[in-house]
Amino acid sequence: MPMAKEMSFWDHLEDLRRTLFRAAIVIVVAMVVVFLNKSIVFDVLIFSPRTSDFMLYRWMCALGEWLKMPGFCPEAFDIPIININMAAQFFTHISTSFWIGITLSFPYLIWEIWHFIAPALYVHEKRSIGFAFAFSSFLFYLGVVVGYIFIFPLTIHFLGTYQVSELVANQISLNSYISMFISLILIMGIMFELPVLAMILSRFGIITRRFLRKYRRYAIVIVLVAAAIITPSADAFTMLMVAIPLYLLYELSILVCKKS
Repeated sequence: MPMAKEMSFWDHLEDLRRTLFRAAIVIVVAMVVVFLNKSIVFDVLIFSPRTSDFMLYRWMCALGEWLKMPGFCPEAFDIPIININMAAQFFTHISTSFWIGITLSFPYLIWEIWHFIAPALYVHEKRSIGFAFAFSSFLFYLGVVVGYIFIFPLTIHFLGTYQVSELVANQISLNSYISMFISLILIMGIMFELPVLAMILSRFGIITRRFLRKYRRYAIVIVLVAAAIITPSADAFTMLMVAIPLYLLYELSILVCKKS
């Protein structure tokens, strides 16, 4: 049953204020940690996908060698990043630290959300929805890893090396690179929350397993459209790399939903 003692509007507001305050403290601490580790964050993590030495391309070369398909291994490349604004590097450092701080704080933020809404739920709702909240952190980080290892490198390689003419050289700005990195990584993390959303909606009787199966063909079209939007590059391989995990997430959503 929901909590026995009824809380007034102001009690809920005070509880929300404390929740937001604790969440802000954790985000700030994570942001400071990221900010103080600039070399690791930028040189090792963020800028690694811009060269052909990145892990994905080494895997592709190894796979191409195993399949006797040398064309599967991309040619050596190193996409230079430039800065054209006096204060851009400093403010980019701050904004990037903020977003990575939020990413690192995600499990705690989810816990705070659960802690805030749990008193209003019944016992059977707490069991099922509590599992969904616990599973959400794993799916979020799985999406972040997929975005970092597969989606972002393929996108930056395509866009960073594409030329309409050899007369036009690509000069990728720092802001453009970081903006695409943050957006793609976070979008993939959020998209991987689809099974969690489906599980919660199912427990409240809004959707069912039968409903998702019935509209599977429409979901495939939506997945392809979403993949085209998420990946700025127009090559089919990159879109497929996004579409496949999204479709698998839809199938997982069917499995975690109630049968009727």
